[in-house]
Amino acid sequence: MSRAPQDALSRTALGVFRLNGQFLAVSERLAEPAGLTAAWWQVLGAVLREPLPVAGIARAMGITRQSVQRIADLLVRDGLAVYAPNPAHRRAKLLAPTEAGLAAIARIDPGHAELAGRLAAALGGQDAFDETVRVLDRLSAALEAVEEASGRDG
Repeated sequence: MSRAPQDALSRTALGVFRLNGQFLAVSERLAEPAGLTAAWWQVLGAVLREPLPVAGIARAMGITRQSVQRIADLLVRDGLAVYAPNPAHRRAKLLAPTEAGLAAIARIDPGHAELAGRLAAALGGQDAFDETVRVLDRLSAALEAVEEASGRDG
């Protein structure tokens, strides 16, 4: 059997780990002037469109529920988010941003937009950036499908 798929997996994993580190570093720089960390920004960002339970945020972000719970509690403590009743589940409250949380995110937006524009240009334009997102989404979906299939098989 060819080693090509195994080598491609290793190169992909190393590239994604490097990207993760780069994204975390740039996110920390962007979030810091707003008084947030990258993790706080990530959790607040997950509930900008609609309030979500902690477990839903964790699933969307691909991290543990406990990690999100810790950050959510800190956001609530600092007045950047609130827990709201969840009509679908009595015990799993919904996390929602407060006006202060929305204002903090708004302070990040100019730097975020500027970086997005520079990154799109460095990739060769918006179409190339969109294709990069599609490839990453496809990779994530494929890995999830392979893992689910191996869970059923094993």
